[in-house]
Amino acid sequence: MYIEGTGHTEGEGCEHVFSSSNELARSTRHANPFHRHQSIEQHFAFWDDDKYAALSIFLRNHYREALADIRTLTAELSAIKDALNLTDADFTRFHAQERKYLDELKQTPVKDHLSIRYIGVLDELTEHQREWDLAREAANRSLVEIHTDSLNDMHVALNQARVRVDMAYSKLQNTEGSAAHLETQLGIDKQWEIGKEASLLKYCSALDDLECLVVMRLFELSKLSLSGTGN
Repeated sequence: MYIEGTGHTEGEGCEHVFSSSNELARSTRHANPFHRHQSIEQHFAFWDDDKYAALSIFLRNHYREALADIRTLTAELSAIKDALNLTDADFTRFHAQERKYLDELKQTPVKDHLSIRYIGVLDELTEHQREWDLAREAANRSLVEIHTDSLNDMHVALNQARVRVDMAYSKLQNTEGSAAHLETQLGIDKQWEIGKEASLLKYCSALDDLECLVVMRLFELSKLSLSGTGN
């Protein structure tokens, strides 16, 4: 963003070449190797000839555009500086602030990230609480269903029930500790209740991720002229 010396260049010169060559996909995807290579070589040969023939016109037009932009933008910038009482240092500061703002948008704000994590921990807490209840119920049933005529079977059943209860309780304790830690960080006095709002938040987060991926894919296909090649 705002690389000094690049002017209005978008920095995608190679992409323009690739975008044009991708048009060959429709005619070469079913061709044999010889004709495929021949088509590609002819395409780039014509590309070079066309660009070389139009090079002088390209340079002249862009030079004129640059001079016109310098005259127009310099006058507009002077008017803005006078109207808003700005200096050149202010524009440098604005640039730094914009860069900082855009960099911060790359990641979810810390509070939102903690809130999303807290909701996930509450879901885990509910699940582990249910597992612990089931483990205790299974342990109580095992005491009734054990056959007293076999001490070995009784020992194995009791040991399995104890291990299951201990593991479930350990998971529950760890999750409770994580929830308490997040509540301290978020300043939560009363534990949240998982309801429609929490489910909606998770749904919106997943929908945002999906939308971002779809838009990125569409931009790539459009930029590379691959929208009609079956991809």
